[in-house]
Amino acid sequence: MDYGHSIHVTNTSRSINLPHRDLLEDIQEYNKTCRPLMKASFMGDWQAAKAIIDERQELVVFSITANQETLLHLAASAENTKQTQEFLQNLVNMLEMNDLKLEDLSSWNAFQIAVANGSMEMVDIMLQKNQALLSIPNMKNGFTLSISAFFGHHDLTRHLYQLSEGTIDTYMTTTDLNSFVHRCIRSEMFDITLKLLTRFPYKMTHLTYMIILDELARRPDSLNRPKQNMIRKMVDPFLVKLHMKKGPSENDDPALNLLKKVLNICTTFKLDDQLRILKGPSNSQNNYKHPSGVLFVAVEMGNTAFLIELFQVYPHLLTARNVNDDSIFHVAVMHRHLGIYNLLYEIGKRRLLSTTHTNAQGNTILHVVAQSSKEIQPQTTSGASLLMQRELLWFQDVEKMLPRALRENKNDNGQTAYQIFFDDNKDLISNGLKWTKDCMVTTTLIVTVAFAVAFTVPGGYNQETGFPIFLHETGFLVFVIADAISLFSSSTSLLVFLSILTSRYGQRDFLHSLPRKLMLGLLTLFISVVAMMVTFAASFFVLYNNGLKWVPIVISILAAIPVMLFALLQLPVWSDMFRSTFDSRYLFNPRRRRMLYNKSRV
Repeated sequence: MDYGHSIHVTNTSRSINLPHRDLLEDIQEYNKTCRPLMKASFMGDWQAAKAIIDERQELVVFSITANQETLLHLAASAENTKQTQEFLQNLVNMLEMNDLKLEDLSSWNAFQIAVANGSMEMVDIMLQKNQALLSIPNMKNGFTLSISAFFGHHDLTRHLYQLSEGTIDTYMTTTDLNSFVHRCIRSEMFDITLKLLTRFPYKMTHLTYMIILDELARRPDSLNRPKQNMIRKMVDPFLVKLHMKKGPSENDDPALNLLKKVLNICTTFKLDDQLRILKGPSNSQNNYKHPSGVLFVAVEMGNTAFLIELFQVYPHLLTARNVNDDSIFHVAVMHRHLGIYNLLYEIGKRRLLSTTHTNAQGNTILHVVAQSSKEIQPQTTSGASLLMQRELLWFQDVEKMLPRALRENKNDNGQTAYQIFFDDNKDLISNGLKWTKDCMVTTTLIVTVAFAVAFTVPGGYNQETGFPIFLHETGFLVFVIADAISLFSSSTSLLVFLSILTSRYGQRDFLHSLPRKLMLGLLTLFISVVAMMVTFAASFFVLYNNGLKWVPIVISILAAIPVMLFALLQLPVWSDMFRSTFDSRYLFNPRRRRMLYNKSRV
């Protein structure tokens, strides 16, 4: 069996340590012995296997498959259950230490197979018998540590590294160590990578440092802590003081600590070597010609934390340009990465160099923000209004950044930023109005129902007096009030949406005026839906007041389902619109300054 892709390992001239293949020569013996053993190993049936082994003890070191795998190979590749673990333990007890080193035709021994499968219990069973298994390389896939890292078994890799930490450099060459680091960083094992760099900083090649920086630049989620909501921010400090929760620790950010370590080590190299490392690995997917490949990778990925650390060591990169002569802030605006864009507020006079710069196509940063971002296209028509509002917020803030003399500049195509913004956002306006029409259909239906129900009361009217039969029932009072609320709120919603459609709205109206009307329309629409369901449920309480009281209760519960569904589906839209309208002033130029913090270096 072939477990994974090959990496470059130390070239060994040894031959594969194959088991005896006597059982494979005779087909009758193969069917009689090998097939039952295979079945027993996969099922974890030790009694069935032992009955065959007791007749011939040497079978435990014989090949029983065409790939020359032994019973131990098959046991190690079985599903990791308590039964298969007991099977493996009994089998290992019968073997000599050297028997665990036997390999199949692909040069895999049983220990390496268990490592590839991530079976920690099976790995420990075999290590108890022979600790030297850690230092036996697979001829194509390297040492067991590299195999475990390649398959992404983080806990197992950490466990094996702890066992071999003191001796790893006695059997791994510099090439092997670098290969191991490559696999760790690509599997996001930042803590293990950090330990290796701390212990062997100068055994790592420049290519290794390039790969580490490139991988960290591509992983913003690993470096940027998720934002806490307001409640968590208030509660967490008290929990820490009461020892109910641990405070933030350096160990909580292994990726960030690794980045700091790499940058610190790089500063000890010659300047030419540092620049070569910052340029990043050259391959078909990352063939950068500008000064720092990893810099623009981080910008495109929105990796703000990576950039802050990089700028603290290499501040000259703030004015770097890519092959299109875009600054980092041109690229950040192009991809709408707010965290990176807000760094403009922290770099003083350097801000003018970036905001007044024009790229190879003659575009200022205002031209760039005027172009609709492909990364944040609306997935539904309901998101079009929100997106139009967000695009306007971006455009207005960048407009303030740019000197007035440059705002009307034309690019090489003869377009101003305002022309580009108008042309690129036409579809957002039409989609936003289409969604408004869809909301009107629902609102109109509710108005019709609520109006009809007002004259079709439960139980009907008294033929003599003309008053409703259940006029003095509490349930009837609830019915009337809820129906009135439903009618008035749905009518309000209808009028709001109608005013949106009949009025002429420009693009800048999407910033405040239109979102507020949409919020009012959605809120009154939700109230009308709730009131309509209450009206529906109340009518059953009136009709079944004297018997079968479980009927209105069940119906009331069922009536709550569409209300909850409507709330779950529309509440995110409403809250996003609320934040964009009333909380948008905190999006740009935040009070917290990230680059000015005194960050300790590892």
